[in-house]
Amino acid sequence: MSTVSVDEQAIAEAKDLRDQFQRFLREYEFGMREVETKISILRDEFTHNHAYNPIEHVKSRIKSPDSIVEKVARKGIEPDFDTIRAEITDIAGVRVTCSFVADVYRLFDLLTQQDDVTIRQVKDYIADPKPNGYKSLHTIIEVPVFLSTGPIAVPVEVQFRTIAMDFWASLEHKIHYKFQGQIPGHLVDSLTEAADAASELDVRMERLHREAHGVRPRELAPPRVISV
Repeated sequence: MSTVSVDEQAIAEAKDLRDQFQRFLREYEFGMREVETKISILRDEFTHNHAYNPIEHVKSRIKSPDSIVEKVARKGIEPDFDTIRAEITDIAGVRVTCSFVADVYRLFDLLTQQDDVTIRQVKDYIADPKPNGYKSLHTIIEVPVFLSTGPIAVPVEVQFRTIAMDFWASLEHKIHYKFQGQIPGHLVDSLTEAADAASELDVRMERLHREAHGVRPRELAPPRVISV
């Protein structure tokens, strides 16, 4: 009789933990949707007001429970929700693929200068690429989410990159996965060369775009990246 009681209690505790985890992840889902909405509004405004769309596509994701648990173990942090909130900032992620490098910085500036957006971190891997050639502009921002219990600030990682950068990163990820991180030296060299070629392609395509369309209006000039 006592065994049945213990089992029922264990099941109840497991369900409660599951429900807490689901509520925890929903906060990040709501934050991610807030950022998606902001980006969608910017895209629509550019399309209607400037007859130009700087965004090629947008992808979003929430880390799976397994990925969160693995990261908790790697970082050696306490497995409680408050600590996870404080220490893991990429649970919600949005990737914005732009046409050109100038569009990357322009959209970063327009998004992060909004009054309800707080910048927590910026890593400019376009100005300072990783050793393997990876390029992208990463930022961690906080956006307010208004729940029935009150507002909360949710961190969302936003990555901005060009089409060429995205193509290279996708290929590098597949190779990294295939070799489980132990990529042969000749492939590393080839990837680095490909990163240089992608960078050159970005420069050439943006130059062609400017030549075809002339100098853009002053309000569309690329902004300066904010250092945090």
